[in-house]
Amino acid sequence: MSKNNFVFILLTLFLSSPVESQTDTNTLKNHISAILNTSDYRHFMNTPALNDVSEYIYNELSKSADLVYYQEFKVNNQSYRNVVAIYNGDSPETIVIGAHYDVCGMQNGADDNASGVAGLLEIARQIKDVPLTHRIELVAYTLEEPPFFRTENMGSYVHAKSLSDATQPLLGMISLEMIGYFSDAKRSQDYPLGILKLIYGNKGNFITLVNKFGKGKFAAHFTRKFKQTAKIRTKRFTGPKLLPGVDFSDHLNYWSFGYSALMITDTAFYRNKNYHMATDTIETLDFRRMAMVIDDLLRVLL
Repeated sequence: MSKNNFVFILLTLFLSSPVESQTDTNTLKNHISAILNTSDYRHFMNTPALNDVSEYIYNELSKSADLVYYQEFKVNNQSYRNVVAIYNGDSPETIVIGAHYDVCGMQNGADDNASGVAGLLEIARQIKDVPLTHRIELVAYTLEEPPFFRTENMGSYVHAKSLSDATQPLLGMISLEMIGYFSDAKRSQDYPLGILKLIYGNKGNFITLVNKFGKGKFAAHFTRKFKQTAKIRTKRFTGPKLLPGVDFSDHLNYWSFGYSALMITDTAFYRNKNYHMATDTIETLDFRRMAMVIDDLLRVLL
C-alpha cells in the first residue's frame, strides 16, 4: 500500500464527522445474562458449554453480518472454534475487533470477558446499516485463558495467523478485554508500578487504552482520537510488552505477526478483585459506563 493511500485511509477513518451511537444498557445486560446462562462454566475442559456460547454469538452476529462462520481448530484432539463475522467484505483493508468468550475455571466471568463479548455484539447491531469504508471483522475467540494463554493454541493466534497466511491487509486490531467494572472509591485502582498512581490517580473510574512501545500507526491514531472525543473518563497507557498487563489479552497475537493492535480495558485485576473468582458476576458491572465505552469506540470507528 502506498504512503498516499495510507494517509487517505487514516483521514477517512479518523477525521470524519462524529457519529452519535446508541448503545443500549438493557441489550448489554441481556447479552451477558444469556452468555452466563447458556450453559455450564465455559472453560476449556467443558466444550459443550463453549459450543453453546459460540452458537449464541453466531446467531446474534448472523442478524447483521454479511458473512458469519466458525473458525475451527483442534487442540489435543479436541475441536474448538472462534466465531468470525464479516462486514463490507469487498473492501481491501481490514479492521479486527475481538473479544474472548472462554473463562478461567469454575467462574461466571461476567467482566472477564462476557463484557467484551457483549460489547462486540452491540457493535455488530449498530454497524448493520452503516456505510463502512473498511472491511470489519468481529471475532469472538476461544482459549484465551490458561492453560493456553501465550501459546499457539489461543483462538486469537489462530485468527491472526490466518490473516498473515492469507496476506490479508490489516489496518489494525482492537481487543475488548474486561470493559464493565468501574469504581469511584479511593484506592480502588492499582498499578504494576506504584508511581503510576501519581499520574493516573487511585480511583478505578476510567477506561484504559493500552499500547506497547512501537504501537504502529493504527493504534496510535485510534488511541489519540478516542482520548480526544471520549465521553467516558479515559486514560491511555503505552509501555514495554514485559510490563505485567500490557499484553494480557488477544492483541498480543496480532503483535506477534507485526500488526498494529491495542487493548481497551478496565485494567482487569489491577482494579477488579473479582478477577478469576466466582464473584465475577453480572451484579458487579456498571452498564452505564460500559455502554459509554462502546459509544466512544463506535464514534471513532465510524
